[in-house]
Amino acid sequence: MTAPKLTTALQAALERIVGTDAVITDPVQLLAYDCDAYTIEKALPTVVVLPQTTEQVAEIVRLANREGLPVVPRGAGTGLSGGALAVNGGIVLVTSRMDKIVWVDTRNRRLRAQAGAVNFRLSKAVQSEGLHFAPDPSSQGACTIGGNVAENSGGPHTLKYGVTVNHVTGLQVVLPDGAVVELGGVEDEPFGYDLVGLLIGSEGTLAIVTEVTVRLTPNPQTVRTLLAVFETLEDASQTVSDIIASGIVPAALELMDALTLQAVEAAFGYGFPLDAEAVLLIELDGLEAGIDHEVEQVVAICQRNRAREVRRATTTQERAQLWAARKKAIGALGRLAPSCVTQDGVIPRSKLPKVLRAAAQIAAKYELRLANVFHAGDGNLHPVLLFDDSDPEQVARVVAAGEEILALCLREGGSLTGEHGIGTEKCTMMHHMFTTQDLDTMKRLKTVFNPHERLNPEKMFPDSRYCYESKHALRRAAVGL
Repeated sequence: MTAPKLTTALQAALERIVGTDAVITDPVQLLAYDCDAYTIEKALPTVVVLPQTTEQVAEIVRLANREGLPVVPRGAGTGLSGGALAVNGGIVLVTSRMDKIVWVDTRNRRLRAQAGAVNFRLSKAVQSEGLHFAPDPSSQGACTIGGNVAENSGGPHTLKYGVTVNHVTGLQVVLPDGAVVELGGVEDEPFGYDLVGLLIGSEGTLAIVTEVTVRLTPNPQTVRTLLAVFETLEDASQTVSDIIASGIVPAALELMDALTLQAVEAAFGYGFPLDAEAVLLIELDGLEAGIDHEVEQVVAICQRNRAREVRRATTTQERAQLWAARKKAIGALGRLAPSCVTQDGVIPRSKLPKVLRAAAQIAAKYELRLANVFHAGDGNLHPVLLFDDSDPEQVARVVAAGEEILALCLREGGSLTGEHGIGTEKCTMMHHMFTTQDLDTMKRLKTVFNPHERLNPEKMFPDSRYCYESKHALRRAAVGL
């Protein structure tokens, strides 16, 4: 499909809605919106608009309908599955200027924010009240709440506290026909059909989220943060299973392997051991009474699995450094290669040792370096494939290796994604996880909301033209595969 052209009339109409400074048409500036953080696939939008209100979003959508243009919603562009890719050109609608905290109700532990509000700002707005917004993606300093809703994002602390869907009670959305609708509200449980739950994780294919009402969580009375150092990846991953099997549910349980540690230490110099094969970042929180007993139990489990040492953060600064290292780990890997693709498969915790070994073998087969930094506690793997995206042959090998790793996760009883979504990256894999009947049901549901396929088109489903053609082209480019 040929991307639509930008006409003078269309540009003028968009400028009347949002102002001239909120319409981007310059080809060089448009390059900043040709992909999200999944940089393998790129497509140039026809035009980018940056509204500030729900009504402006609705007007843009109505205009797009009259002009027959696709609309692709985008937050901060930190998504990792091509969900914000303008595969057919059209209008990329960026919510980053819709960044207001609309209201805060600390008594009832609720907060309302526009979709472009950065995740971290929600917690900062209620920090003085002893509250926070629990879902904490590693990109929380940049990603937006609207994007979190679109992908049902998680993060390290969602092991104990749950993912985005567990902390959103209401949404304001613009439907593909331009209608503005309120879903849910401030109550704990929705009345009737759970349309809020339906929209969360729908990746912008059903509606454009403009405002979000979230549930706030009290800060824990106390926190203990540990770093366990292991000689082997197998010992570290076995420790994860043993901790959960003991009945202890940490607030977070994160694993970083040797390659990740090397990158993090080179970037920040936090004193991580460079001769270890893996470390576990373990955080326990809750009431002061009894937490030290849990810590001792966890330390004992680590030692039974041959942990070389278990460090304890004794100050707020030490804890902050450990978490800074974890949350900046993917960025630090940029020291090791020009590009990376971060996968997002999920497996049962008990399969961690087996799957990590097999994933390493897949990477070796395709002559790629693999780093691991992931949410070990809930089995949400983030294997990071390092490569040079200026080399088409390397790109093809990365795509092939990524699909094999995801197929491995499915064979072991897991799923294609824990929090990054399907987008364009994993669309060809959907038929491996779902039956034809399952996929047809999903597509019929999408048609109810998005009958003309104008809102974020050609995402998620394996029979979309773009999905089929782009993936097969990448496979054909792979030499010797």
